[in-house]
Amino acid sequence: MLTFTLRRLLLAIPTLLVISLVIFLLVDLAPGSPMSEIPLTVPPDVRQKMIEALGADQPVFFRYMLWLRQFFWVEPAYLFDSWFGTTWSEGEQRILSWQSRSPVFTIIGQRLPQTLIVIGTAYLVGILIALPIGIYSAYRQYSLFDQGGTLFAMIGFSVPTFFSGTLFIIIFAVWLGWFPTKYDTQLEVVDWATFWEQMRQMALPVMTLGLANAAAISRYMRSSMLDNMTMDYVRTARAKGMSERTVVLKHVLRNSLIPVVTVIALGIPSIFGGAIITENLFGVNGIGAALIGAIHASDLPMVQTLAFIFAVLIVLFNLIADILYGLLDPRIRYD
Repeated sequence: MLTFTLRRLLLAIPTLLVISLVIFLLVDLAPGSPMSEIPLTVPPDVRQKMIEALGADQPVFFRYMLWLRQFFWVEPAYLFDSWFGTTWSEGEQRILSWQSRSPVFTIIGQRLPQTLIVIGTAYLVGILIALPIGIYSAYRQYSLFDQGGTLFAMIGFSVPTFFSGTLFIIIFAVWLGWFPTKYDTQLEVVDWATFWEQMRQMALPVMTLGLANAAAISRYMRSSMLDNMTMDYVRTARAKGMSERTVVLKHVLRNSLIPVVTVIALGIPSIFGGAIITENLFGVNGIGAALIGAIHASDLPMVQTLAFIFAVLIVLFNLIADILYGLLDPRIRYD
């Protein structure tokens, strides 16, 4: 397993370099410019100085190499310096947002907690709901519970989050008045009253995203369980006199989790990426809202950095999913 992990990490380096180049060129060559909103009354010499101040006058390859060095060396060194008081990043230029002139990673660090709290909780809730539904639906195939689970999955698949979120706002916030319509990003949890208020304002976005996540994962779980329940080892386990609980939860479930792990692991990067529609609908000031704002403002460093972070997370969690395969199924060996 160690050899496989090291080999995958080494292969990830050229993969990420190619991805970084593609992302940088796609974003850089796209229409739009941070200078496009400058009024025509601004003198040409002033306009040129503003472009030079943003570094937008440099060749593409030079800006790409600078951005790559900043991403992999300057920003980690700055983080290391802030933790241990060293001076490795002293005098180095960080990745700056063209929109705010602030370091991109500082903005991400400010937005990330909101995203992780709301989107992460929604993803966890979706998993906790989906796994039991998928397991019991497969065990009681074609039962009333299975049909209800299928209906739940169809609703989660077919209803977009902007519609379900708006519907939840109308029902639970406007009609019933149980929850607030907007998320207060300035709220600080300092006691039980503020904690309860935090739970209340998280309820609607968590419900919206949890429904969509649970629908997909429950269907994967059910399908995988049904495939394994017809295998010979299940009949053998039952013939040996094992209890139904042991057969289902120990043998069938463990093998059925292997494909589901891929779905769950590959969905984790979406937590860090945020949910653009849901965050904007409920006013969550997270990563998704930052990405939309950067796109509208043609903030190329912010867009490029966020897109590449998502790519790194996807490659990383692909590796984690492969490692979990070997832990779940002892027949799988990579060395």
